[in-house]
Amino acid sequence: MQVSVIIPTLKEEHNIAELLPLLHVCLQSVYYEIIVVDANSADKTVQIAADFGATVLSCSKKCRAYQMNVGAALAKGEILYFVHADSRPPNGFLNDIFQALDEGFDMGCFRFRFDSSNWLLKINSYFTRFDREMCRGGDQTLFVKRSDFNKIGGYDASLRMMEEYDFMRKARRKLKFKIIPKDVVVSARKYEENCYFRVNLANLVVFTFYNWGVSQERLLKMYKTLLNHPKPEALE
Repeated sequence: MQVSVIIPTLKEEHNIAELLPLLHVCLQSVYYEIIVVDANSADKTVQIAADFGATVLSCSKKCRAYQMNVGAALAKGEILYFVHADSRPPNGFLNDIFQALDEGFDMGCFRFRFDSSNWLLKINSYFTRFDREMCRGGDQTLFVKRSDFNKIGGYDASLRMMEEYDFMRKARRKLKFKIIPKDVVVSARKYEENCYFRVNLANLVVFTFYNWGVSQERLLKMYKTLLNHPKPEALE
């Protein structure tokens, strides 16, 4: 069963240099492809990804939903696995995904933990074991059958924020979803640039106003007001 790993990037030279070797080691038992969809990074992201053998697609639009759709459209794998550049899937993640599929699940994610010893962040990590929408997110990575992804219509490329929540919400009405009880390691850089309570407040505000139907423009404005983002150009 071929697997297509799709990674949207924007100025991720250091993270992509760490992530790709890990993926190659974990995927070597199957036929796979790694697709990096880059939004015109000004650093060495594209060069590093190409050097590691990834298929690199250039995308003029800084929009993760759009980038992931571009990667999915060209993917050959029966299974799509969406991974953020600053996330590190657990060892053996491929066997875990195959087991979930064998059990009859159509899509799923992992729990997560931060690359930090901060005890407050451990609280956030703990809650990712619960099957609640607010406890989900793209950092946990997402696997889904390509046929089901296409039936759902992919990610809504009009969304600059909450695109992964939107996709999971639509998909879970039709598909069986599993949270695999292993941890993806997630970067704590957003918390390091701000503080624990500020990031969680921003997340709560955006999540709440998104559910109230507030426009993407207003969500972006609120998010930029509340946080010092490690990559502000991603919110332009």
